Formats: sequence, structure tokens, C-alpha cells
Amino acid sequence: MEEKNKLFDAEFFKILQNLNINIKKSASFGASGARKSKVKGTSVEFSDFREYVPGDDFRRIDWNAYGRFDKFFIKLFMEEREAMINVFVDSSKSMGFGEPSKSTLALRLAAAFSYLALNNLDRVCVNTMKNKELKATDALSGKLMLQRTLSYLNNIEFEGTTDINVSVMKKDFKSKGVSIIISDFFTENGIVEAVKYLTFKKQEVILIHILSPEELEPDYYGQVKLIDSETREDRNIILNNSIMKAYKKQLGLFKKSIIDTAAKYGAAYIEAASDEGIEKIMFEKLSRSGVLSSN
Repeated sequence: MEEKNKLFDAEFFKILQNLNINIKKSASFGASGARKSKVKGTSVEFSDFREYVPGDDFRRIDWNAYGRFDKFFIKLFMEEREAMINVFVDSSKSMGFGEPSKSTLALRLAAAFSYLALNNLDRVCVNTMKNKELKATDALSGKLMLQRTLSYLNNIEFEGTTDINVSVMKKDFKSKGVSIIISDFFTENGIVEAVKYLTFKKQEVILIHILSPEELEPDYYGQVKLIDSETREDRNIILNNSIMKAYKKQLGLFKKSIIDTAAKYGAAYIEAASDEGIEKIMFEKLSRSGVLSSN
């Protein structure tokens, strides 16, 4: 646990203070936040109610409505709307591979996006995908919820397999928003159905593809035993120049299939090596792709 806590020190969040998540579509989740929607009105113009969920600012509870219905409701306003950010983390065994591991970068990126959402008064939900299942936090809002988010991330165990299509389609979306998938995409049946589903649910989709240096530029030759980290199946092969050339070709086709899926459904695609610094990914790759912007 101590090692994981080092992922999220004060210096880590300090570099993120001047970044924002760009949202192309008008936010329309509900409560008043820092974003401006395209709906006419002012920040104090009443719009609607929605039922309270854990993580909401209790100061926004309408006590008159509680007296009438014996339930907690949150007041919604017209002009300023918070966005809903969903972060999907692949927590399968293969994400633990690499030096440093892909899981380390995945956790740092999930923490970074959570911080940016909460710091901008948006709502965030962290979802973990494993063995065709989906586990999620509540929809959290407010800067005080950051520690709760980090505690959840600290306790993620990377094991088993994953089927991103099945896991993502278990998510019940209540509104449009932003969905970020962080994975090596070594998953059953690809990701086409997941991306299609997210698009249908009016999500802006961001695919962050993490691969380890060993996967991008393997430096193994001679007779080796390859073991699938998720299924534990093994195979003895002789690695030579011909095999390595074929591997790199397949890797290129694999990445191209994800890039093509992203392009078809209007998703953003960012590739990152697990040994890349968080600053480079956030300020160069994600900013250049239009996912993030500086204040």
C-alpha cells in the first residue's frame, strides 16, 4: 500500500492544476458546476430536481422537497452544469506486466482524470473491469471526494482476464458525458461493441492504450517459454529476427484496429508506454490530441 501511495503525492497533483478536460458537447448532467452549458439562463435560474446520490454536495439538498417526499433531492440550475466523467480501468492480470508495470501508469492516469474532474466541480466515477464484471464507485463530486477516489484506486487488484465489451455494456448511463478507457486492450472480442455502446449513450470516448517497453520493443532472442499472464497457457518458441519482424507486424495491425475503431466512432486515441512520464502524457499527448487544455 505504501508503494501505491507514492503514486499520488502532492507533486503529482501540483502539475495538474492548470489543466482541464475538454468537453465538446454541452454538459447536461445536472447540478451547478464550473462549466457553462448552451442552455439559456443564469446560474441562479431554477431548472429541475434530481434525487440525491452519495457524493453530492449536501448543501444543495432541497429540504422542502424532503419534507414532502421523505427523500433527498438536489436543486438543478440552467446555466452552469457539471459534466459526468467516467473512468474505466482495465484491472486484468496483463496490466501488471512491464517495468514499470502498465497498472502503475493506469492508476496514475485514473487519479489524474479524477483530480481534474473534481477540481473543475464535475462529477467522476471510477469503474474497474475484470472477468466480464464492472465495479464502480459512486458518482462523486467536490474536491473533498479526491481522497475517497484515491483510496479506491489504491485498493484495485490486477488479476484475471477482461472482456471490455461485456464490462462496459453493464454501465447504466444516466446522461451524456465523457468516458475514458485505460487499458492495454488485450481483451476478448476487441472493443468495437464497447465503443459503439458508449457512442450510443452520448459519451465522448477517450481510449488510452498503455503498452510496456517490453511489448513495444521486445529484446528477447533464442529459445524462450512464453506464458500468458491471464490464462497461464505457455508455449516454447525460438525467437529470431524473422519471428520478431512478424511480431512487430502483428503489433502494428493490433494498434491499427483500435485506431480505426476510434476514428469510426469519433473517439480520441492516445498510445502511451508504461515508462513514460505523466507530464509528457498529460501535457503533450493528451493536450495535443485535444483531450486536455491549459487554463
